[in-house]
Amino acid sequence: MKYLKILLTLCLFNVGIASADQPSLRDKIGQMLIIGFEGKELNDSSPIAKAIDENNIGGVILFDYNFRTKTFDKNIANPAQVKKLNEQLQVANSSANKKHNRPQLPLLISVDYEGGAVDRLKADYGFPQTVSAADVGKMTPEAANEVATVMTNTLEEAGFNLDFAPDVDVNVNPDNPIIGMLGRSFSDKPEDVALYSTIFSQDFLQHHIQCAYKHFPGHGSSNADSHLGFVDVTDSWKEYELDPYRLLLNSDTPCGMIMTAHIVNRKLDDSGLPATLSHKILTDILREQLQFKGVIITDDMQMKAISEHFGLEHALTLAVNAGADMLLFGNQLSEDPQDPEEIIDIIEAKVKKGEIKEERINEAYQHIVAFKQIK
Repeated sequence: MKYLKILLTLCLFNVGIASADQPSLRDKIGQMLIIGFEGKELNDSSPIAKAIDENNIGGVILFDYNFRTKTFDKNIANPAQVKKLNEQLQVANSSANKKHNRPQLPLLISVDYEGGAVDRLKADYGFPQTVSAADVGKMTPEAANEVATVMTNTLEEAGFNLDFAPDVDVNVNPDNPIIGMLGRSFSDKPEDVALYSTIFSQDFLQHHIQCAYKHFPGHGSSNADSHLGFVDVTDSWKEYELDPYRLLLNSDTPCGMIMTAHIVNRKLDDSGLPATLSHKILTDILREQLQFKGVIITDDMQMKAISEHFGLEHALTLAVNAGADMLLFGNQLSEDPQDPEEIIDIIEAKVKKGEIKEERINEAYQHIVAFKQIK
């Protein structure tokens, strides 16, 4: 544990930017990617090791279940194995940065760890039991803080520095198959969602674990799952679904990241573009109206709400131009894993053609660097 704390402290807070070479355009684009991979240990021949070394990817995401093989053997077996894997990932990242004289930015090692139904660190593997956000929302704040403390300790011990939580969706539709029915919302009251989210974000951030509010601008009213296809919340979305974001972003300890939703909301963008690809929603509303200064990350770009309606080049161009700073490819929902080099090639070509402004890449990179240095 002592070694891991020292490693994470060095990675997160002693980033050697001044002495490094200026990052290339490709290096900046690489930092915009969080990639899923297969394997419970790292070696020199691991594709993810190559992506860290050659592509300068910004982060990885770990899963237990492997959708491609339909088995629970993707990255997570037990606490000791996960801790070792995460140490190997950070060492590989630090070594690659030194080798290429890149800024010593830490690798974001992320996980979906909300508790309850969305819990990659399950009790079956030897991690502490968790409860759902819906159950937490019925607790006193003191009891909720005890839950948050256990989850924080689990993340810290395992070596994660980013949790894609808390879910700040308001439980507008209890029959929502991807939020309400899975117990992922703290409450149907925006102020309670903000209250319990703050409890978790404070605990995470005090232990140098970053967090991400999701799914902007609100997935709680939907009646379908965007993993499976197109989801339109135009007729069900409520203005108060933005209230948790307003409250949280004005708090003393907000998360430094917000994850987008792949939902269509014509009340906010009459073009019918999903929020992930919408400049009106990500830039006009989230950046300008709500004054969010942190990292905007997409939900998984391989979810069918995006992948079945937009080609890869088009989706990447729209997302980056909309204001997304980081792009998540979990490599769970496609037959073949997405090679990060292809993504970098596409975005670099779009910049050279003028279809994406280089200033947009620079802005994203600056947000990522600041995010990785938050103490």
